[in-house]
Amino acid sequence: MERKVVITGMGIWSCLGKTLEDVRDSLYGGKSGIVFSQERKEAGFRSALCADIELPDLKPFIPRNLRQFMPEEAQYAYMATRSALENAKLDQDYIDSHEVGIIYGNDSVAEATMHALDKFREFKDTSACGSGAIFQSMNSTVSMNLACLFKLRGINLTASAACASGSHAIGLAHTLIRSGLQDCIICGGAQEANLYSVASFDGIQSFSMREDEPAKACCPFDRHRDGLVPGGGAATVIIESYEHAVKRGAPILAEIVSWGFSGNGDHISTPNISGPARSLELCLKNGNMTPHQIGYINAHATSTRIGDSREALAIAHIFGDYKVPVTSTKSQTGHEMWMAGTSELIYSMLMMKNGFIAGNINFVNPDEETACINVVPETREENFDVFLSNSFGFGGTNSTLIVKNI
Repeated sequence: MERKVVITGMGIWSCLGKTLEDVRDSLYGGKSGIVFSQERKEAGFRSALCADIELPDLKPFIPRNLRQFMPEEAQYAYMATRSALENAKLDQDYIDSHEVGIIYGNDSVAEATMHALDKFREFKDTSACGSGAIFQSMNSTVSMNLACLFKLRGINLTASAACASGSHAIGLAHTLIRSGLQDCIICGGAQEANLYSVASFDGIQSFSMREDEPAKACCPFDRHRDGLVPGGGAATVIIESYEHAVKRGAPILAEIVSWGFSGNGDHISTPNISGPARSLELCLKNGNMTPHQIGYINAHATSTRIGDSREALAIAHIFGDYKVPVTSTKSQTGHEMWMAGTSELIYSMLMMKNGFIAGNINFVNPDEETACINVVPETREENFDVFLSNSFGFGGTNSTLIVKNI
């Protein structure tokens, strides 16, 4: 018998805030976390726009000998996970005596890898890399660090699926819990925010060039969009079976109704319409949901010309004449990449729990293709009990989640 899967805790380290309350207020107020980076301009970036992410101080929480294993994104993830565990009332004593797993989305460790290899080349000695280098540079660094720091004994896995990583992590956790293989899983997504991690993106002219107006640079679905803005940080959600959550007296925030996924089977970077549409369709089907039951869509839309238009067409294809409210919170955060699938679920949860839809800031006019959906340009008071969240990535990997209020 398939079990109900619920969310019991959330935590985030974002350009919109480090607490759920601060992030909620930033969403409601239409605050942008995008800035101009002089460091990036001097380093040779075409676009010096990026999200403003503060590096946490882990000294009060983790000894130095363990911090050496943690690259930037693992540090963000640690802070987000601390908050999520506290939010879920899941303490270390409980974790020590129960099987709790982790599935975390991550798909690069550019800076840590670069620094270790630079030392090797400079000194012509592999020991110069440092004893923590291998653990910092592996793609599974976030899940391995968190699993050891929080003493997790359940599944220990990294979801590496480009910009759908954080969403796939939640989907995989949902599947394992629903089938009875796990009771509780910590999952999320993390993205390093250093300039080295996105230099190659800038090199292929993926970024917005509106350097004179950073807060207006990211404008998903707008006819004048000219590229994405890179972001970063980490987001964590605690997922459990309903029975497990009730038994331990956990706060039950929402139900993960279903997960849909697909592959485009097409170009490595240019999305099509049929792949995303199939992810949406399967998510609705897997949850026995109809389009009219969805009260809000948090779109993947990153502010690229082709990506936004094809997602709009995919949504229109599945939802037909029903003009469900759609926004992309990336208009405020930029593209949080490997983190985005989880952070955008949290952003949507905060809207649903507080009775509003955060406006798709910088949306003024649609183009011929994006006009087919109902993009909400300004924050509005609106109650909804079910939302859908899209995450799509390079290589044509698509993930869609449907979440219901409880």
